[in-house]
Amino acid sequence: MTMIKINIHEAKTHLSRYLEKVKQGEVILLCNRNEPIAEIRPIGAQRRQSRPIGLAKDIFTVPDSFFEELPEETMALFRGEGS
Repeated sequence: MTMIKINIHEAKTHLSRYLEKVKQGEVILLCNRNEPIAEIRPIGAQRRQSRPIGLAKDIFTVPDSFFEELPEETMALFRGEGS
């Protein structure tokens, strides 16, 4: 993996050029006055198929208590009441 170090002005001036390099797998170290502040890196491949439903079937079950109402003290916190 190659890393390119550029300052903000250079990135703004040639953004499309650097994004092409990112698409090719390179990582860009973005700097402000030669001080590193961020990395620009390619993201992983997007899913081409939707995830199947039920991957945890027979591995995980939702307990009945999950569907019970929360205590009033907890509900008050959701409403911003109390502390």
